[in-house]
Amino acid sequence: MELPRSPVRWLFDPQSGPRNLLIPRWLFLRALGAIYFSAFISLLFEIKGLIGPRGILPAGETLQALAVVLGHSKALWAAPTFFWISASSHTISAVVWVGLIASVAAFLNLGPRFSLLICFACFLSFAAAAGDFSAYQSDGMLLEAGFLSLFLAPRGLLPGWGEKSPPIRAAYLLLLWEWFRIYFQSGVVKIASGDPGWHHLTAMDDYYQNSPLPTWIGYYANHAPEWVSHTSAAATLVLELGIVFMLFFPRRVRLVCFCIVTLWEIPVILTGNYAFLNYIVLVLGFLLLDDLALSRFVPAKWKPAAIEEPSATHASSPIKNAFQTSGLAVSAVLLTWIFYATSAQLLAMFGLNLPSTPVRALDPFRIANQYGLFAVVTHGRYEIEFQGSDDGQNWTPYVFRYKPQLLNEAPGIYAPYQPRFDWNLWFASLGEWQQNDIVPLTQQRLLQNSPDVLSLFRANPFPQSPPRYVRTVLWQYWFTSFDEKHSTGNWWRRKELGVYSPVLTLTSDGRLAEAAPADELTPHD
Repeated sequence: MELPRSPVRWLFDPQSGPRNLLIPRWLFLRALGAIYFSAFISLLFEIKGLIGPRGILPAGETLQALAVVLGHSKALWAAPTFFWISASSHTISAVVWVGLIASVAAFLNLGPRFSLLICFACFLSFAAAAGDFSAYQSDGMLLEAGFLSLFLAPRGLLPGWGEKSPPIRAAYLLLLWEWFRIYFQSGVVKIASGDPGWHHLTAMDDYYQNSPLPTWIGYYANHAPEWVSHTSAAATLVLELGIVFMLFFPRRVRLVCFCIVTLWEIPVILTGNYAFLNYIVLVLGFLLLDDLALSRFVPAKWKPAAIEEPSATHASSPIKNAFQTSGLAVSAVLLTWIFYATSAQLLAMFGLNLPSTPVRALDPFRIANQYGLFAVVTHGRYEIEFQGSDDGQNWTPYVFRYKPQLLNEAPGIYAPYQPRFDWNLWFASLGEWQQNDIVPLTQQRLLQNSPDVLSLFRANPFPQSPPRYVRTVLWQYWFTSFDEKHSTGNWWRRKELGVYSPVLTLTSDGRLAEAAPADELTPHD
């Protein structure tokens, strides 16, 4: 018996899905596979140092502590991860490798539904166990888009354009809803924060210098005339609070919206290394397009075949019909749940509170998120530098791979690659060491010469034996002027502010001890 035609079927039955979105879907899913690849390739080089047994925040210890606090059954829901089975170095590496291979399969359109499921499960396993190293909105964006893509992707091993498997309409609409929320909620928090930088349009004055990981293009953008930065701040608010509403207008208006936001994202990507964040927003925008807009760019012999609407009299076996009914029910429940949770969070920003239990239930999976980027701008660039010493007098720095440190080294462009260790230290530099456990924990690992943590740095300045003491020093950095850069070759100048965290050492029995206290630093942000 065929399912009746109804709003439920229109939204959740794939055979009633839109038939003019095959090319945008194909582009979006290929790009999503590439973004997953960038996420896993960066973890491949860092995950042991971040959450391995000899890393900064060992996943096994994190999960054990969670089980003690919540109990094992509740902890399993609170942290859905494969690392409950094992958090050994081999296991966490294996999960990353599996995710990496699956991302390549997704990019190549090989079993896209299954390969994207593997990508989602592997990345969620990391995010659920990584603590502070996965506290980024970009991770939530990827997990939300990745989960919804499971309902968008065509079935089959070699689906091509997926003519026989149209996207579920609700998944397509929720992906557009995610795109809209990322922009709009970011605009709302800028206004709601009361930050004078946004109210006076000065937020972009030092934005390129003070972003987590600047680029060399950002250096030049930071020296642009003041009116340029003020115009950029105003344009940001106009785009996030106004232009994105073009999503809800007819097709031609949406196409104009796509052109505007795509052109907007390109300079954002070039002037700051925000990992895969802007790439997710960029590729979600592909779904503003349709086959009519894109087919002119596809050679005639490769264009998707026209699809006819399914026959109303088409009969199916009881088993197949049961499968379809079950699939429809699962899709309807999950996608409606996500829409409720995301809508409730959006309304809460305006003081309209709906029951929050369904929202909290999805929190561990990070598939229904609230966004809000750059609510408050930072007023200075601060960098934490790790230093080792054998005598407590002469200090040798550990050189980072990506963070600004060497004054004559141009800041690079490497997004969507994400060096999470470097990123987290930027956030830590804005607060006190007592609220940033990763700093003293890193000091401890350096005292032990942990090879996994040392791999997060460019080199080990103490290759023979670990230093007796490790400290951190806080610096303030500024871009040099054009004249200074021309005369010295330096991209940066800096000023030492003091010792950020206590000087640590290991006692003869291997215990961690404080050799000297941290300095009392002037509050900064």
